[in-house]
Amino acid sequence: MSTKSAKHVRDKWRSKTWYMIVAPPYFGNVELGSVPAEEDARLMSRVSEATLYDITGDFSHQNVKLFFQVNAIEGKTARTVFKGHEYSRDYLRSLVRRRTTKVDGLFNVAVKDGYKLRIAVSALTLSRIKTSQEKTIRKIMDKIIKDKATTLTLDQFVQEMVLGKIASDIYNEAKLVAPLRHVGIRKSKLISQPLEQPKPEAAVEPEAPVEEEAEA
Repeated sequence: MSTKSAKHVRDKWRSKTWYMIVAPPYFGNVELGSVPAEEDARLMSRVSEATLYDITGDFSHQNVKLFFQVNAIEGKTARTVFKGHEYSRDYLRSLVRRRTTKVDGLFNVAVKDGYKLRIAVSALTLSRIKTSQEKTIRKIMDKIIKDKATTLTLDQFVQEMVLGKIASDIYNEAKLVAPLRHVGIRKSKLISQPLEQPKPEAAVEPEAPVEEEAEA
């Protein structure tokens, strides 16, 4: 590389400012990493990825990926809003067993403060079940998720969703329909935001995943 080219590269990086991307307050303002940008506008709307393990420090959460989108710049700190989450592919494959049924549900919901999300729920049974049972379990998913959405803000709903509370509520009711091995919200996506965004709630403690293995 010529001296002129090397100088050009150094000058390009020298002109950039490093920003620290942080998770929303309801995820403890955890630092997600630093990134360079020439100006604030170049960083707005950028999506950062982390695992739930990065947030909670709980190793059992390493298979849940979280996505956060930059929505505000304060000095050299880039604030974010929850953009979505999903199970890792390996983890999702590990949940599926032969001679069992996987009941999927896909729901669009609007939470109390106007944010809209698309939610994908999966319930895995201990053995094959009837189509009528699948329909009943799917109705339970729909009712619980929509009831939660009408009473919770985005901060509260996201906490209950990724930390297992909503899945636990679905599991406890759906297990009366058929024996279940696992219930989880495997994927979510924020599809729209209100024009005015209220201040977020404080963080809550994580809840253990909902899973029950069959007896030997």
